Amino acid sequence: MNTKYIFVTGGVSSSLGKGIFCASLGCLLEAHGLRVSIQKLDPYINVDPGTMNPYEHGEVFVTHDGAETDLDLGHYERFLGHKTSQANNVTTGRVYREVIEKERSGEYLGKTVQVVPHIIDEIKAWIVRLAETQPLDVIISEIGGTVGDIESLPYLEAIRQLRYELGSINAQVAHLTLVPYLAAAGELKTKPTQHSVKTLLSYGLQPDLLVCRSEHPLDQELREKIARFCNVETRAVIEAADARSIYEVPLQLSQQGVQKLILEQLRIPPQRITPEPDLTQWTQFVNRLNAPEEHVRIALVGKYVTHQDAYKSITESFVLAGAKLSVHVDVHYVESGDLTERNYEDILSGVNGILVAPGFGHRGIEGKISTARFARVNQIPFFGICLGLQCAIIAFARDCCGLEGAHSTEFDEHSPWPIIDLMEEQKTISSKGGTMRLGVYDCQITEHSRAHSIYGDTLVSERHRHRFEVNNSIKHHLEEHGLVFSGINPESGLVEIAELPSHPWYIGVQFHPEYRSTVGYPHPLFTSFVSAAVNLKNGR
Repeated sequence: MNTKYIFVTGGVSSSLGKGIFCASLGCLLEAHGLRVSIQKLDPYINVDPGTMNPYEHGEVFVTHDGAETDLDLGHYERFLGHKTSQANNVTTGRVYREVIEKERSGEYLGKTVQVVPHIIDEIKAWIVRLAETQPLDVIISEIGGTVGDIESLPYLEAIRQLRYELGSINAQVAHLTLVPYLAAAGELKTKPTQHSVKTLLSYGLQPDLLVCRSEHPLDQELREKIARFCNVETRAVIEAADARSIYEVPLQLSQQGVQKLILEQLRIPPQRITPEPDLTQWTQFVNRLNAPEEHVRIALVGKYVTHQDAYKSITESFVLAGAKLSVHVDVHYVESGDLTERNYEDILSGVNGILVAPGFGHRGIEGKISTARFARVNQIPFFGICLGLQCAIIAFARDCCGLEGAHSTEFDEHSPWPIIDLMEEQKTISSKGGTMRLGVYDCQITEHSRAHSIYGDTLVSERHRHRFEVNNSIKHHLEEHGLVFSGINPESGLVEIAELPSHPWYIGVQFHPEYRSTVGYPHPLFTSFVSAAVNLKNGR
């Protein structure tokens, strides 16, 4: 069977949940036995989101092969349960860079390089390239932005051409739109959806499926009205109501037969699929999620806590770990810049666990260090990720090793004890984009350590995104006072995991375990950490 394509566009408003819809649709198609992958086409000119402030675009998700990508790829991996790669995220910046490099090398044979056809052709090439990396039955391509945005126009033209070239039975368009409720009128309004579809039609794209976000149910009469004025079948008008959890969305869509309609529209042979989707495990997961037996409160200390997507993979890892343990994790967000020596005990008191989040820059660093100290002294389960590990080590060096002035050279270049230092190979790099230690690296775990008991293995691979490391020339001072470096990269000797055996649960990791949590398979470090928080709450 040829690879089929589903292009997902959005209208009326941003933040309607295209990424969740794509992930949910992919989940349903895989439940029918199809091989599915999802890609994100982002219209911004940044080559990737790696240099963006999290307040701009939420977290940066890192793939196993070292791509810094949009956070929606995290949703794709969590819902589908398999890895994405460089080919799953395309930006306007990458497209233009490729075209310009080809022009400089003479590949266009002296032609005038233009948006049409060169930019459009490059976008099309990126879209179909994903099918060349692995055998796939369906590729879902999410177009970033909102229909009508100038930035998205090249992508809409690219998918218009692809749909023409591939044929409608091989390429479908799903349009996510908004049906707002006006309280003053007491009714849902379809006009924004009609205008959105009209705009899409002006670009030569007729949607095959309309996914309507709404705070209220769509009755049959309203669906028929939308179908009539938007040129789609009534059964192709899908209600996307607000759900208690994003993990309920696949079940909501399945109840409306979304995947069956798409399978029919794409003419996928019945012998290629299972007649009914196998959603048994997914349903069990949602049931556990909605009926927790325990509640714990965990403080997430970071610089960007006012942005709900800045630590998306971490918060979702708590959801996934909690569901496995039948525990509801109440995440208490703490702005690290607000913490001082005078108030951090009051702010952090009453929590059952503390996680210090990754980040860059000086702001809020002392608040994170104070947090690590508070958790260590008060025997509260502590989890430090990337910069969180480094803050825990700095606090330990100052408090337990007598290394006054210990710090990271990221924040104090003249520290007498540079416990954390820039990696040697990073010292000659001036470019910021895509130059960190990125992607998967091995970690050799010491037997009989807490990390070993959590992983149940002595060699694991984890994803990284950082420039600074534990200074190996000084770490013996820390080991002499009881800190154990239980995870080491076997090739470079760099520290991957540090733990404090004298503490009930005190672990810092240089990598990002949150990127590996998926539905039904939360990362073991998160599961163990949440379990430790439950033990503290229950006095065990």
